[in-house]
Amino acid sequence: MIDELRRLEENVSKPVPLVKWGSYLSERQWATVREDYSPDGDAWHYFPFDHAHCRTYRWGEDGLAGISDYYQNLCFYIALWNGKDPILKERLFGLANYEGNHGEDVKELYYYLDNLPTHTYMEYLYKYPQQLFPYEQLRTENRSKSKLDPEYEILDTGIFDNNEYFDVLITYAKEDDEDIFIKIDITNRFTAAAPITVLPTLFFYNRWQHSPDSDVPSITLLNRNAVITDHYRLKTNYLYFLNADDRWFTDNETNTEIITGTPNKSIFTKDAFHNAVIKKKNITDLRKRKTGTKFAAVYNLNIEAGATKTIYCRFSNELLKKPFYKGFENIFNKRKKEADEFYDFVLPKKINDDLRNIQRQALAGMFWTKQYYHFDVERWLTTGDGITPPSASKANGRNSDWKHLKNQDIISMPDKWEYPWYAAWDLAFQTISLAVADANFAKHQLLLIMREWYMKPDGQLPAYEWNFSDVNPPVQAWAALQVYYIEEKQTGKKDVQFLKKIFQKLLINFTWWINRKDVKGNNIFEGGFLGLDNIGVFNRSFNQQGNIQLEQADGTSWMGMYALNMMDIAIEIALHDSAFEDTATKFFEHFVFIAEALNEHNLWNAEDSFFYDVLNVAGADPMPLRIRSIVGLSPLFAVSNIYAWELNKLRDFKKRITWFEHYRIVNNKFWPNEERSGDSEILLSLIRKERLVKLLNYLLDENEFLSPGGIRALSKYHLEHPYSTTVDGIVYSIQYDAGDSTSNMFGGNSNWRGPVWMPVNFLIIQSIRKYGKFYGDSLTVECPVGSGNQMNLEQVADELTRRVISLFEKDAEGNRKLYEQYNWFYKRPENQHLILFHEYFHGDNGKGLGASHQTGWTALVAELISEYGGKL
Repeated sequence: MIDELRRLEENVSKPVPLVKWGSYLSERQWATVREDYSPDGDAWHYFPFDHAHCRTYRWGEDGLAGISDYYQNLCFYIALWNGKDPILKERLFGLANYEGNHGEDVKELYYYLDNLPTHTYMEYLYKYPQQLFPYEQLRTENRSKSKLDPEYEILDTGIFDNNEYFDVLITYAKEDDEDIFIKIDITNRFTAAAPITVLPTLFFYNRWQHSPDSDVPSITLLNRNAVITDHYRLKTNYLYFLNADDRWFTDNETNTEIITGTPNKSIFTKDAFHNAVIKKKNITDLRKRKTGTKFAAVYNLNIEAGATKTIYCRFSNELLKKPFYKGFENIFNKRKKEADEFYDFVLPKKINDDLRNIQRQALAGMFWTKQYYHFDVERWLTTGDGITPPSASKANGRNSDWKHLKNQDIISMPDKWEYPWYAAWDLAFQTISLAVADANFAKHQLLLIMREWYMKPDGQLPAYEWNFSDVNPPVQAWAALQVYYIEEKQTGKKDVQFLKKIFQKLLINFTWWINRKDVKGNNIFEGGFLGLDNIGVFNRSFNQQGNIQLEQADGTSWMGMYALNMMDIAIEIALHDSAFEDTATKFFEHFVFIAEALNEHNLWNAEDSFFYDVLNVAGADPMPLRIRSIVGLSPLFAVSNIYAWELNKLRDFKKRITWFEHYRIVNNKFWPNEERSGDSEILLSLIRKERLVKLLNYLLDENEFLSPGGIRALSKYHLEHPYSTTVDGIVYSIQYDAGDSTSNMFGGNSNWRGPVWMPVNFLIIQSIRKYGKFYGDSLTVECPVGSGNQMNLEQVADELTRRVISLFEKDAEGNRKLYEQYNWFYKRPENQHLILFHEYFHGDNGKGLGASHQTGWTALVAELISEYGGKL
């Protein structure tokens, strides 16, 4: 049996399917909401990057290429110094939200090369400049640019032009779950020798500062090549290292002199290694000290041009006489081979090496971005952080109605730097990519967010820590089905018990939507934000004063999709447990009522043949907001197939829906799209065939939604035809932005105004493929519009898939669309295999934009490659 599959099987029997040690360390803890104790909720200013090296955290830790146990008691990471920088490179640098012309943005070059679900083998590549790191240059240039300018990136600074940098490759290979070999390869890419200081660092998460009665853990020197740890929550552990130039101890304590102006109790503060390496301060004291809560082995290297030097460490819970036994290096080759065997098994065979590499790095990113997340909202609201006392304004401020939320888990993150906090709808997409390699963990993640320490008692799911009450599209039922089918496809296993578990929680959430977001009780939903920052002409989460109501085409469509997904889950369970058959009927009826509302209550604009949000103002006619966006295409998402054999087995369900159909048709009531094939397969969808074709005419028009890299979020039509409307005397406008948004509606780098986003492309492709499997060649459309090329809908889905995949793959010249003007760097031999997974992509040229490591949902490209298989 493949070794990693065996390890995953062992995980299944655990209450939580996790190994003890993994890549759970955040890449940014500073400037997060949970570390913000300011009275005004300004997280970016309260805990800036410049404090991170000398100020302890309250709710977690961060570090470069790090690992920790699953409660983050003990952490390990790599620190670097090139002989010129003003601070140690201990964590990734990026711009705070107010510093960038398009908001927060990491400004480093790093890559997740490999990772197994059990973290038995992991590779992380960091590119470290040999010249002064351009901290201020990046801040100054980005701050000076307008919203109309692109971001100023680290490759624009020139420090990588002449290959004057180090490749730092960190590899972890486990002997067993609590015995980990660590290899740090530092390669000098420049044409001359260069110095570098490397500090493999071990430290404890500082919980004791907020728990005065708890024991303070310790790291103590065992001998010149080892330290021993003592922590009341952990077994004894040892860090072994070879040939270090020095061994330093300090404590993970805030430098109060810098942060608050209060004298330090001792010189042994969090930034002591920083002071010793760069300022040459207190080196003798650090060397003489033999214990502390933070330790580093120090290596002062000089590396010749083109050469590589290697540092080995070993972290283990065993006291070993010979930790680096003869031939120990072979563990890295062995685990690499096991990783190759595992991915050869789970990934498709009939694809080229470039596509296989894209898939592998996408999945590696998913496993590197599993993160320890700790946040007790009630405690956060009522206590201080040791620097700022509790604030009265916080008691009624951000997230004050989420006191039940007490999170302390390993969670899949969208991006451990840009978004080092979970987001409910991001997580749903993330589980699909996770399921390809670890379906058990994917199922656990979906169930986790439904647990009582996440879900509000009334059924609302937490959105994200900046505002847990924001409303995201309810895609969890859809994701649960996707994960269920992926696992069945891979293993033949039908985990009906998982569907039953999540179905019970989804019932509560569905009821919350019905009770809270359907104000008039007419099945028209006003979800608000719905995850689509900046796609509206104004902020849809803002409650307009007076008698104003926004009826949302996408809110209604998401709920139609939700009802249909719940029906599908109920049918699947009912095939094994007839007690759920009645529930399938219930959700079928919900779907019918929502479909009626979407199609009959002003949301469909007959003049334009498109769905729009509708603004209702007291005393005026309903006003459609005639914006061609993903909002109007979202009705495509709700489509399902019911097969004859299912209906024959579920006789009560068949009887009830047949009666319901007859009743509504006889009484001249709306009936949704229901078409039957020759073998009695039923297609259910929110929109009828003629409206489907009209929407596809927009979707497949290159002057509207269709781009070289997939479907745009906003039609290119609005480049020449901006849309404006006036509400209460205020003019609101929107136009197509192919790249970063020129609107500051949501701040940051939020932008749905034109770029290609992976999640909606994935949904569109899946939906069109479902339509295509039903209609076959009986329905063809022109693709692209104006080309004269007729395709059936499965072929359309293939074409959209091909375009999305083309964002990542090399063309004939070795360029990748996502790198655009930076292809010069990624065509170098040592870089041509490196892939980034951006948050979104330029609507005209496919350049990667936004967060650069959002494998969270952009890793869906791995599943698209699997679906498309050998067609490329």
